Amino acid sequence: MTNSDPGPDPRVDPLRTIDGKPVTADTWPSRREEMRDAIIPHQYGGMPPAPDATTAVLRCTSMVRGTQLNFCTYEVRVVVQGKEITFPLYLWIPGGKDAEAAGPKPVVVDGDGCWRYFNDDVVTAITARGNIAASFDRTALAADNRDIYRDTGLYRLFPDAEFGVLSAWAWGFYRCVDVLSTLDCVRADQIAITGHSRGGKAVILAGATDERIALTNPNNSGTGGCSPNHRKTPDAEVVESFFGSGNIFWFGQDFAAHRGRDHELPYEQHYMHALVAPRHLLVTDAYEDPGASPPGSYASCVQARRVYEFLGAPEALGWAFREGGHNHSPQDYEALLAFMDRVFHGRTVRREFQRPLFPDLDELLS
Repeated sequence: MTNSDPGPDPRVDPLRTIDGKPVTADTWPSRREEMRDAIIPHQYGGMPPAPDATTAVLRCTSMVRGTQLNFCTYEVRVVVQGKEITFPLYLWIPGGKDAEAAGPKPVVVDGDGCWRYFNDDVVTAITARGNIAASFDRTALAADNRDIYRDTGLYRLFPDAEFGVLSAWAWGFYRCVDVLSTLDCVRADQIAITGHSRGGKAVILAGATDERIALTNPNNSGTGGCSPNHRKTPDAEVVESFFGSGNIFWFGQDFAAHRGRDHELPYEQHYMHALVAPRHLLVTDAYEDPGASPPGSYASCVQARRVYEFLGAPEALGWAFREGGHNHSPQDYEALLAFMDRVFHGRTVRREFQRPLFPDLDELLS
């Protein structure tokens, strides 16, 4: 496995303190806070405030015709600083009418309800393995529309907020976890989250900042997700890319201010992986997705594995790269389900989740 010497620069090495000293077991908690304080306010503009209360109303439940799946629609109601926001959360629970009697199950939460990657075939695959499938639309928390996003979701409650849209989307995952943790059918200690592209950026942010999330699975997440800030492949996303696409509103103002100066960002992206550790993290990517920089995502995993080893949980980190381009494919979900089989169900899985990739990694990253 290629792993260049990270040197003393704390922007690069998660196992050195801000003053360059090697991290010990005693200093790890403070180093973790250093990384969080460096990246979350700067790159994402901080996070929305914690809620006063989160409740859920079961709006409807019915059996899916021809299956043993119970389909439930919940209305998630969140009161934050005396103001309320609501959004729906959908669950497909295996076991038919006796689902609760069968005992609590792991759950996969997909936040990309604004898209349809999480389709009937994916739901069937998830539930067939003894898991609950759950979906919500992250754009209910903030529209993915640069022209009107501040008239939607959380920004209607906090019009002067400085957090970027990725933070609002990650906050939506928190609120889903609030609800799922109260349901008898859910294993509260076995909640997995997944999302693609910009949704994957939101997923790694949510997993890094909510320790209740047991398994984090960003897919094809690129810059602001799992690929590096300082070392880039030629076609990788850079800060300038988000100005070009009009999507710089996903991020915080300090990140945007580094337009053309990615190498000066005062943190590296594997900080996010380190903030997930030692909880489970599965990074899924595609070889023919140059914008997301698959070699860069792998390089971040290489650095993060050092943290997982340091914390005594080397097998809690995994990666799965496939042929193909930028989408949330059935192969990506299959990799996630295999990882869940191993870590949640204790099943034997004939798959290597830490396979060495890119032997010329140092030449690919500049």
